[in-house]
Amino acid sequence: MSDDSLLAKPDAEPFANQPDPQDQRTRDVGSLVGDWLSWSEAAEAMGLSVSKVRQLIKEGQLAALVPEPGAGQKIPAAFLDGREIVKGVPGLLTVLHDAGFTDHEIIEWVFTADPTLPGRPIDALRENRGSEVKRRAQSMGF
Repeated sequence: MSDDSLLAKPDAEPFANQPDPQDQRTRDVGSLVGDWLSWSEAAEAMGLSVSKVRQLIKEGQLAALVPEPGAGQKIPAAFLDGREIVKGVPGLLTVLHDAGFTDHEIIEWVFTADPTLPGRPIDALRENRGSEVKRRAQSMGF
């Protein structure tokens, strides 16, 4: 084992594993999602504190990423329905996180159209058709 590996510290910050905002894929996901909310905007929409929103992200109840260079982390607006998180989003995020997917990969999948669904997984969740979305997410873990 090299001395460098002994000095390396694991990432203590839960959001340190985010993609580089300069990366083309990150920019593509930013435009794929459309509307984004800053942590403070999400907090205001849900009637919560910003620290509670941060906790929801850390616990995997919400997902966030940097959608464009210099923007800071944001949450897809479609994850919220009024003051609530869309039914099925926290469970879906748990399944995909447990399968090893990053927030970036999850958001990309949730907002990408699937003609066999039909539509995007986020739209199916918002239309209370979450069972099929969760089944597909579970199969992705194998």
